[in-house]
Amino acid sequence: QVQLVESGGGLVQAGGSLRLSCAASGLTFSTYTVGWFRLAPGKEREFVAGISWGGDNTYYADSMKGRFTVSRDNAQNTVYLQMNSLKPEDTAVYYCAVGVHCSGYGCFSTSRSSWGQGTQVTVSS
Repeated sequence: QVQLVESGGGLVQAGGSLRLSCAASGLTFSTYTVGWFRLAPGKEREFVAGISWGGDNTYYADSMKGRFTVSRDNAQNTVYLQMNSLKPEDTAVYYCAVGVHCSGYGCFSTSRSSWGQGTQVTVSS
């Protein structure tokens, strides 16, 4: 049974940083591309970043480029999202997912995607 657990969210002032983690179990993690998505109140789910199974390829939404960095440690079955220069509009619940498809257009969930429970990020102005 696939299980993804996000952590690292919290309350931070604008301009601050947070590092989110996504710990996986129940799968051969090193063979999966992982995506980060977020959901803000009143908005649709939004792609944030993604990383290929070996970490060679990374993908970012335009508004996150230069501020967010995705990385992974397959030995620890964990993917990270380093978020710098946070803005109030980054406030959302952040989710990681496996079974996603990533390309130069971003990452997209599929019918085979599995999701974590999410972690709340709140950025105050």
